[in-house]
Amino acid sequence: MLKGLHHNAYRCRDSEETRKFYEDFLGMPLTHTLAIGESKTGRKTKMLHTFYRMDDNSCLAFFEVPDTPFAFKDQEDFDLHIALEVEPDQLQPMFDKGKAAGIDTRGISDHGFIDSIYFRDPNGYVIELTAKRANHDEAMDPAANGARRKLDEWQTAKAGG
Repeated sequence: MLKGLHHNAYRCRDSEETRKFYEDFLGMPLTHTLAIGESKTGRKTKMLHTFYRMDDNSCLAFFEVPDTPFAFKDQEDFDLHIALEVEPDQLQPMFDKGKAAGIDTRGISDHGFIDSIYFRDPNGYVIELTAKRANHDEAMDPAANGARRKLDEWQTAKAGG
């Protein structure tokens, strides 16, 4: 059985500029770094794998691979975003911190069961800081919110039915 998230990994343009955003700006400590010179299949490579820890001990991780092409682009929220939970009283100070640092910062967005702010990291990824509202757990309960029914309705409508 799955126990939880250990880490999600993404490509990065530059490990140090990525560290500045995740460690210095967001406060996620750099907790592990792996220099990799050969893949498990024996392919020669040159990459750095870095890990940034959250309070629950899960991590966001990044690969810098200078010699391997990767198409970095500014992601749209609905293409890819990484949502990290914060306490409600942290949203406004982090919003202000992002604006003061000249980081692309948006929000505070009211989603009904969470409130969120959004930043763009140095790699083009959208980072969402989200704070739960009092009704969060009820809103996320599939028995109460009809999640499966809504998915089935979506599939039917998409198929033209």
